[in-house]
Amino acid sequence: HCLADSWPILTRPWFLKWTNYIHGWQDRWVVLKNNTLSYYKSQDEREFGCRGSLCLSKAVITPLEFDECRLDISVNDSVWYLRAIDSEHRHQWINSIELHRAESGYGSESSLRRHGSMVSLTSATSGYSTTSTSSFKGHSLREKLAEMETFRDILCRQVDTLQKYFDGCADAVSKDELQRDTIVDDDEDDFPNTRSDGEFIHNNNGSKEKLFQSLSPKDINGIDFKGEAITFKATTAGILATLSHCIDLMVKREDSWQKRLDKELEKRRRIEEGYKSALSELKKKSHFRGPDYEEGPNSLINEDEFFDAVEAALDRQDKIEEQSHTEKLRIQRSSPVPPGDVYSTMGSHRFADKPHSHSPLIVTPPHEVHRFSSEVEEMVQNHMTYSLQDMGGDANWQLVVEEGEMKVYRREVEENGIVLDPLKATHSVKGVTGHEVCHYFWDTDVRNDWETTIENFNVVETLSENAVIVYQTHKRVWPASQRDVLYLSAMRKILANNENDPDTWLVYTWLVCNFSVDHDNAMPTNRCVRAKINIAMICQTLVSPPEGDREISRDNITCKITYVANVNPGGWAPASVLRAVAKREYPKFLKRFTGYVQEKTSVKPILF
Repeated sequence: HCLADSWPILTRPWFLKWTNYIHGWQDRWVVLKNNTLSYYKSQDEREFGCRGSLCLSKAVITPLEFDECRLDISVNDSVWYLRAIDSEHRHQWINSIELHRAESGYGSESSLRRHGSMVSLTSATSGYSTTSTSSFKGHSLREKLAEMETFRDILCRQVDTLQKYFDGCADAVSKDELQRDTIVDDDEDDFPNTRSDGEFIHNNNGSKEKLFQSLSPKDINGIDFKGEAITFKATTAGILATLSHCIDLMVKREDSWQKRLDKELEKRRRIEEGYKSALSELKKKSHFRGPDYEEGPNSLINEDEFFDAVEAALDRQDKIEEQSHTEKLRIQRSSPVPPGDVYSTMGSHRFADKPHSHSPLIVTPPHEVHRFSSEVEEMVQNHMTYSLQDMGGDANWQLVVEEGEMKVYRREVEENGIVLDPLKATHSVKGVTGHEVCHYFWDTDVRNDWETTIENFNVVETLSENAVIVYQTHKRVWPASQRDVLYLSAMRKILANNENDPDTWLVYTWLVCNFSVDHDNAMPTNRCVRAKINIAMICQTLVSPPEGDREISRDNITCKITYVANVNPGGWAPASVLRAVAKREYPKFLKRFTGYVQEKTSVKPILF
């Protein structure tokens, strides 16, 4: 755990922290303790002291809306840009920091209000309001609806009772009328000395009897009609009162939500104004460089500023490279090293057998068979078939750079907004062979001697004597994201003829092809953008036969180089910037690399 014993909830202390423009996001071990946030390069470094810390008493924590993993923590002018593993990780840390500050006595009013609103929202989802309906405590809409259900049941029962009462009354009236008619019609002749007086009859003896006896059915004897009417009136009054109460609740709830909506709209308006103001201020501060200016769809830097920043970064790298090269030359002059021999096959000799001028193209088989052998063969055949073709035809190659013997061509290709321009360069170099050029291009032991764009690399797997899988990360050129590449590099020797110039011997064609592969030991990470490559360095050795019996010297040999590159840079960078960088960097790379080969081989025997 990264916290004290009372903070066991945070079991993921790793964050990506923005370090600088060169290294970008780096893994850091973050610790929250004693109202202080500290970070270390790793957990093992904790005993040596932290690399930085922030006091949380006045810290401002800002979770970014456009990046659900981003978290900025600032104290005055000091800002930590952090990226969590996921949104849940960020939410967990924000809550823990706020709780830590509250328990330490440094909780802010905003944090208290936020906790209060969370409780209110939780209560609202449970059906009970604790904020907007505080004056109606215990009388929420749900309770009022339950009361309405009760009133409905009471009214239903009353209606049933009254209906039975009225049905009984109707039956009684019908039976009374029927009995009256029967008595009058049937018994009139049996009572000649009697006379009828309304509801009574007068007998001969002078007595008076009630003519009709009211029928009282059981169903209506026990009904208190007046009581039922009073109850009905009270029930309907209760319904009306409850409806009025519900309307009041809804009006208050509506007012509460309207106030919240107005506050949110006002908050949004202030945030938008603040964003526009901050963006305007940031654009005025050309020296300001944070992670929000990096490559991506949300980048705050426009295309022209992006290109200027990249060009400035490349100029700085060129200056550093020139100083480093000058220092190396000074050391070499002060302590010369005897020329060594790094080749397995070498010699300076006359050719015993000149290749037949009509011999077909022969590709030698690989020295060893491995699981990528078929892919290597396919790449070699494709490059020998298509990469050596002329620039004419319908390929639509455009000449973008011409410097002496070197020409660089490009075809503009885009896919989903990503520049995939195939590039092809031709160059002729005096005094070196194709084997020598390919050897130095392929050999990882000397990679750092001439390659200036690589930050680090390692051989992931050795497949054969002339085939390896390499993982390398390139130096970041701000504001573009850092790139890494995982590729298979294979070197092959190819025997060919030279039908164009019979006076010049074409000895061997050597080829190095580098193409992207997948490997379990170098999976992509969120620190770098994984680029995909398909590159070939095809080198043909041309020998002008010396006069007489003199031995072949480096003055008699020329290496014809064809360099082709198909690169998918991935990520999100402006197309114009990528094309401008390619136009600038590829010629520099070829001149720098071939000059390095000439320098390294000038005092060595010729390697054919």
